[in-house]
Amino acid sequence: MIENTILPDGLTMRSATLADFATIYKLVQAYEAVHYGMVDVTFEGFTTDWTAPDVNLAEDSRLVFDRDERLVGYIRMIHEQYAKYHFACRIHPDYTNPLLGEYLLELAEAWARERMVQAQPGVRVTLSGWLPGTDVAGCQRYERAGLQDIRHFWRMEIELNAAPPVPAWPKGIELRPYVPGRDERTAFEVIDTAFQDHWGHTPHSFEEWKHWTIERENFDPSLWFVVYKDEQVVGGSFCILEGEYGWVDNLAVLRPMRGQGLGMALLLHSFGEFYRRGKRKAGLGVDSQNLTGALRLYQRAGMHRVLENVSYEKELRAGVELSTRTLAD
Repeated sequence: MIENTILPDGLTMRSATLADFATIYKLVQAYEAVHYGMVDVTFEGFTTDWTAPDVNLAEDSRLVFDRDERLVGYIRMIHEQYAKYHFACRIHPDYTNPLLGEYLLELAEAWARERMVQAQPGVRVTLSGWLPGTDVAGCQRYERAGLQDIRHFWRMEIELNAAPPVPAWPKGIELRPYVPGRDERTAFEVIDTAFQDHWGHTPHSFEEWKHWTIERENFDPSLWFVVYKDEQVVGGSFCILEGEYGWVDNLAVLRPMRGQGLGMALLLHSFGEFYRRGKRKAGLGVDSQNLTGALRLYQRAGMHRVLENVSYEKELRAGVELSTRTLAD
């Protein structure tokens, strides 16, 4: 651990407010343009992230400004059950003093250690953050702070230059439209159940889920596709449109239906709807070591990796792991 780091001379720090969002997003755009060659997150996605129910801007965010009041860095922090502490730390690519990043990482760890006393006795407590794999200096900074590279996540895309193949639905499967005001709980339950088999999953409440999905400005219920078998929901593809992209936000198949072609059928159906609406690119995010074989599915569908993010973690206290790490029997 890097110790006794101080905020570099000439910099000031304060909490973020809603009025800062446009300024923070400009920093995000500058950072991603350098490390991705594109801007990966939309302003709408950024604001959804920063206004989540578990984010307290006054307590859980810090913005750093130079003498000219230009934003040069920030850190935002959240926790799950006082045991899983996650931070997002970004430094403007034009700011080169490495002490700022080190200072913000120390701040994140101190923030987590102060709160971890509220975790359940005996549970494992961790601090984690992620960076683009191309941010070599940032990755090295995380490693010097005692964080370890534990997982890689990919953004995958496909060009929709022609109408995709017609999906072949497994026998007995019925595709039904999502009905707002009726199917919210159904969608939440199928996604939550399916994603219990995904690495890093921890339970979330229905209220949290609503913030990330149906309360977003670009929520479009006509892009939510739910499938039934014998009157039971067994999966779905839950999509949005972002700029020139059709985006598969969540693709869920319950364990008894896996390996029967339902995932591919849902994916092709989603691609077909994107194409019908004039979108010529489709994308999604995936754990490159996905426990359920999702990566192989997306590759078979013709998708390819365009970005890679590296997830780092530091154990603050040993104990019982609350999140999914292996595929349980």
